[in-house]
Amino acid sequence: MPRIRELEVFRMTLPYGRRPETVLVKITDYGGMVGWGEAVDPAAAGPLERALPALVGLDWEHPSELGDNPGGAAGDMACWDLWGRMNGVPLAHALGGTRTSLIATVRLAADRSLESMVARVNRHVCAGYGHVTLDVHPGWDVEPLRAVRAAYPGLAIAVDGRGAYTEITQLEALDAYGVVAIERPFKDLLTSADLQDRVSAAVAVEVASVAELDEATRLGAGRALLLRPARFGSLSAVRRAHDHAAEAGWGIVCAGGLGAGLARAATVAVASLPGCTLPSDVAEPPRSAQVVLPPVGASGGVVAVPLTQPGLGHTVDEDRVRRLARESFRV
Repeated sequence: MPRIRELEVFRMTLPYGRRPETVLVKITDYGGMVGWGEAVDPAAAGPLERALPALVGLDWEHPSELGDNPGGAAGDMACWDLWGRMNGVPLAHALGGTRTSLIATVRLAADRSLESMVARVNRHVCAGYGHVTLDVHPGWDVEPLRAVRAAYPGLAIAVDGRGAYTEITQLEALDAYGVVAIERPFKDLLTSADLQDRVSAAVAVEVASVAELDEATRLGAGRALLLRPARFGSLSAVRRAHDHAAEAGWGIVCAGGLGAGLARAATVAVASLPGCTLPSDVAEPPRSAQVVLPPVGASGGVVAVPLTQPGLGHTVDEDRVRRLARESFRV
């Protein structure tokens, strides 16, 4: 029975892009076994100094017993990692995953020109990717999609509106270019449902709870779920969302946060679940910025699911964690 003797929290600023922040949690049980977790949104991590100590000395048999984990998403992930390591079970198998590898998509933000966008797509296609996701917004949608489709007639393409649209007609036009999914087109579910009635592509909605997902399926707001584990409070809730989407006949795109690699490792485990039938967004952050070994990433457009090591399946470079931490505390 796991019983946590000590925990440490590391707030980190990462050396890439706009220097995103993340929070890592390390828990140690009375036998000396260690588990790690990550919250990629420090604001959502909440007042960890007050919440996490509730895990110390708590008896539990399985992470699913913890419900709304007092340590939040990072504490929950650490408990799953600890349980997996103690029992010799990879996280993917612990959650019910069946895949040994994943087809990956790569997300491409708006560019300075159509030529530059096509060149970026070309680099990823040459690297083995058979699926790309283009970020779109009003004023940058039809033209870049037309240019990429003209250059790569057989490439699988999704578009991500990031909730930036208000007019359905702007997105209806994209359907003519054979996109497989239109992700997060609107901020409300009713307009997404209206769009799904008008296009052949699957509309993919993002939710943060099983209740919100059930409302989306009731309204017919799409035919796919953009499942981002970092938005849920626990991996048990993520698994329930997967099950509800699969039962509704929806496809699932599994996407990870940025962070230092631990959140991505958990996302890979979730993406191995049988309902995650659409290419997964698990190719970032950059390998050089991660604190896990081996780094999480795609090779030839494919991501391996770690099944030979227990827990998250990756070793944490603790020396690097301590170097990158801007603050830390121990309980």
